[in-house]
Amino acid sequence: MARFHASDVHLILLDIMMPGQDGFELCRSIRAVSGVPILFLSARDDDMHKIRGLGIGGDDYIVKTASPSEIVARVKAALRRAEAPPMHAAPRLLDFGRLQIEPASRDVKVDGASVPLTPREYELLRLLCERPGQVITYEQLLRQFWEGIGDKHTVRVHIARLREKIEPDPARPGYVANVWGVGYRFEGKPR
Repeated sequence: MARFHASDVHLILLDIMMPGQDGFELCRSIRAVSGVPILFLSARDDDMHKIRGLGIGGDDYIVKTASPSEIVARVKAALRRAEAPPMHAAPRLLDFGRLQIEPASRDVKVDGASVPLTPREYELLRLLCERPGQVITYEQLLRQFWEGIGDKHTVRVHIARLREKIEPDPARPGYVANVWGVGYRFEGKPR
């Protein structure tokens, strides 16, 4: 963590098995203070480790059998998603009552308190809330945020994490609703 705080970090590439502290613990520590993109790069390729890595705040999980060009492509994609929106158009505040999104600063507030979202969580929320009532399919989300790599479960894990942060009761979501077998729909009403 000392290196993280002492540097201008744009992206973190973590292994699960590290000396002293495992990658999951380090991810939790970083996620508590920052939304910097975190990608896991690990030899462990079972679903349990992938789900855990994504569930605690990782933006992507890459198995070490991936080619160097795939790893570079995923890093570039994560950095692209983390970039701020263009400054030429100052987007307006998206106000849904207890949920507010300030696109210019990428700040998300729930009941007036800032909520730290990962870059991917923020982009998922913004895409959904800019299209209220419209169904966004799993396939559209996979193409948009994971370049077509992954499956429905990848999307579900990220949506579940997002719901934990913005919904009063994640088990009964009021903002991000399931459209069973198809995808998700944002149901917040703009003020």
